[in-house]
Amino acid sequence: MGHVTTQVTISNPEDPTLTSTVEGLVDTGATFTVIPRALAEELQLPITGRRSVRTATGDVELDRGRAMVQINGQSEINPVLISETLDRVLVGVITLETLSLTVDPTRGELKEADTLLY
Repeated sequence: MGHVTTQVTISNPEDPTLTSTVEGLVDTGATFTVIPRALAEELQLPITGRRSVRTATGDVELDRGRAMVQINGQSEINPVLISETLDRVLVGVITLETLSLTVDPTRGELKEADTLLY
């Protein structure tokens, strides 16, 4: 399976006029969705704290915020991390779960997931 990308609309949850649609890379190895600093500043996303995270290059501390994330017609406010080094949006597992989406490896795209209550 190759890389899975998807159109992601990210908005400021407090001011929905601040919005941007970008191509995001789905990363099922990432817990949080990660947004480049430049995009977070453009959207004036609220910063809610900082979080230590482990990356392939070592441990780093990133700003944590909130964003309205929309993928495939599903949207919800999600926690996001803000990166100084990434130049694209990485869609993490929390966002996929929140939006009831899963990766279809046979087609290389996202599809609606079953919602389990047990």
